[in-house]
Amino acid sequence: MRYRFRPRGNFRRNFQTPKPNQDLLWAITAGQHQNSAHLIHKQAEFVPTHRFEDFPIAPEIKRNIADKGYSLPTPIQDQTIPLVCSGQDIIGIANTGTGKTAAFLIPLVNKIFKNRSESVLIVAPTRELALQIHGQLLEFARGLSIRSALCIGGTSMNRQRRDLRDNPHFVIGTPGRIRDLINQRCLDLSRFGNVVLDETDRMVDIGFIGDIKYFISLLPEARQSLFFSATVSSKVREIIETFVTNPITISVKESDTIDTISQEIVKVTGGEQKVDKLHDLLIREDFRKVLIFGRTKRGVQKLTDELTSRGFKAGVIHGNKRQNHRQKTLDQFRKNQISILLATDVASRGLDIEDVSHVINYDMPASYDDYIHRIGRTGRANKRGTALTFVG
Repeated sequence: MRYRFRPRGNFRRNFQTPKPNQDLLWAITAGQHQNSAHLIHKQAEFVPTHRFEDFPIAPEIKRNIADKGYSLPTPIQDQTIPLVCSGQDIIGIANTGTGKTAAFLIPLVNKIFKNRSESVLIVAPTRELALQIHGQLLEFARGLSIRSALCIGGTSMNRQRRDLRDNPHFVIGTPGRIRDLINQRCLDLSRFGNVVLDETDRMVDIGFIGDIKYFISLLPEARQSLFFSATVSSKVREIIETFVTNPITISVKESDTIDTISQEIVKVTGGEQKVDKLHDLLIREDFRKVLIFGRTKRGVQKLTDELTSRGFKAGVIHGNKRQNHRQKTLDQFRKNQISILLATDVASRGLDIEDVSHVINYDMPASYDDYIHRIGRTGRANKRGTALTFVG
């Protein structure tokens, strides 16, 4: 139940939003006007050249794909799966939410199923994305006796050491924990003939470029390398040059934002309480499943506490939360046990959460790229979504 009362008090002082970057504000406003003018525009429907039944993969895997409810491949799946099955190195340029996780997992599961001596290393920027990849792996590999290890921070190092001693076919992890396990001589990258770098631009953004270069130096020269990124900066190109060999580039990124996302500005004048403005939005019926982004861990925690005190079903994920708590909160949001999820930018990349009706930038993002990644949590799978950015 959502209450409509507004508690009194100087709540606003706990949420000092930084002065908006004017270039970023201009870009968001331009995007708002562009999308508002094209709300009735519909992109040409993609017609895949393959069906999942057509791919050269084992019938057991095709059954698992069907059990997940997949019928036709997305553009990146349609183009990538046959090439990975043929052993080709790939550079995949795609917005988040395009189905790229399945694009690399399906052929790699097939590769392991046919040859148990193969092994796969998958590196992802955040714990949440690594968990999501691991969850999909378990579904595609169900009943195939394929072993895996999830190597992320915030969880038991001892269990990860035990899992690695069993020589798993798949190791999925984040750069920091992978480096720790290498330093402890629990993880030998020279045994991995298949490597995936996912959301590479995000790993570079948050300072892992040195780790990624180090990992590449430890890999065998003879390997299949799959590289995925939404953007390709000069630093990302440095990684590409040493990672892939004679790659095929697949780009399904048509624009930074898509027509299914309506972008709007919420102006807060000097006399208004920002949280009250948010309150008035959240009580509207169309705000069914809302993801709110804030700038700091302290700020999103305080805002969550305030919204909870007002009767909203809200949860929060940020760096001060234990991993099991973050995962529990994400599961509650996915299952609609809570209708509002608040987060710092730890959740702005790679998370695939169905049916998010609205993304709200309560605090301005630090960059236009961060803005694009945040709002990409809505308007997925050809459904409509709305992105709101508070400006004061």
